[in-house]
Amino acid sequence: MKRVLLIVGGGIAAYKCLELVRRGRDRGIAMRCVMTEAATRFVTPLSFASLTGEAVHTDLFALDEDTEIDHIRLSREADLVVVAPATADLLAKLAGGIADSLAGAVLLATDKPVLVAPAMNPRMWSHPATRRNVARLKDDGVAFVGPNAGEMAERNEAGEGRMAEPHEILDAIETLLGASPQKSLAGKRVIVTSGPTHEPIDPVRYLANRSSGKQGHAIAAAAAAAGADVTLVSGPVSIADPAGVRTVHVETAQQMLAAVEEALPVDIAVCAAAVADWRPDSEGGQKMKKDGSGAAPDLRLVENPDILLSLSRHHTLRPRLVVGFAAETENVIEHARAKLERKGCDLIVANDVSQATGIMGGDRNTVHLVAAGSVEDWAEMGKADVATRLVDRVAEMLVAK
Repeated sequence: MKRVLLIVGGGIAAYKCLELVRRGRDRGIAMRCVMTEAATRFVTPLSFASLTGEAVHTDLFALDEDTEIDHIRLSREADLVVVAPATADLLAKLAGGIADSLAGAVLLATDKPVLVAPAMNPRMWSHPATRRNVARLKDDGVAFVGPNAGEMAERNEAGEGRMAEPHEILDAIETLLGASPQKSLAGKRVIVTSGPTHEPIDPVRYLANRSSGKQGHAIAAAAAAAGADVTLVSGPVSIADPAGVRTVHVETAQQMLAAVEEALPVDIAVCAAAVADWRPDSEGGQKMKKDGSGAAPDLRLVENPDILLSLSRHHTLRPRLVVGFAAETENVIEHARAKLERKGCDLIVANDVSQATGIMGGDRNTVHLVAAGSVEDWAEMGKADVATRLVDRVAEMLVAK
């Protein structure tokens, strides 16, 4: 029987968690409960204790019978941690790593997957601070279910912010616990490239593409959440390495290619990095100086290795599925189709990165999946959501192969 640690937040939706526990038991999922102080104002700990058959934990400094602090033991004994309802306050504390309560300490101490079911007023959900916290948590690999749109507890209030229904949360729990093998990447090896490459001109200057690495890192995190053994080869970025992922840091395209080849063989390769197409034919040993003539320096460029092409055409260790990215500023679909044919990969994820879209460095993306004979257009969504949906699609394609 799978064990879930349920952290009940302080919101009116806390009463739904009683139904969540009961239905979970019917599905063979055992739940143990942690309640925030605010949650006990809405539902009594006795109610959850009666349904779970176990003591409910509320005190950060409580010791168990072996004098072990509760948050350490609780974080280790669960297969999955679920936060429901996940209030704006809980999301902010989780995003900031604040552990001033038992719930916060458990979330900071756990090495298990975390699923949150947000519930709050629509204006709180749409507030920029909450949106930043949600984006950070998704980048960190936290899974989300909901919120849904509908009537709020407050009179004459409606919008997006209702906690997902118990059956929806249980479906998400079962998926994270591996109950959806047709979409699982368990046992699969995946390599993801992310970020830009820096091609040195001299000790202080370099050629590069504009790339934050947010999309590639999110894909690596989503693949790991789906059970894959993931190697992320990252160019220079300012974001944290995803949890549960083996990350190799590189600077140049040549270093990235070497790291990718070192990681082979793999089942799936996702080339999301914005690799510089060219590099200087030689790196100056000293900083280049202006000579006062107004003339530009003679900068000779040579073509960088094509990592996507190398993987797609690999004679002996080609991954079963190779996915490339096409960042375009015009004729997005046409250029993506041409790239798909030229590179010999299985799928191209294309997007418009012209200045008007604000995609480069942003938290949202609009992509088009271009395969042989088909194009699928996705609506704009967060980059973490793109990553989760793309991993699901890749898993389906792998099964079909």
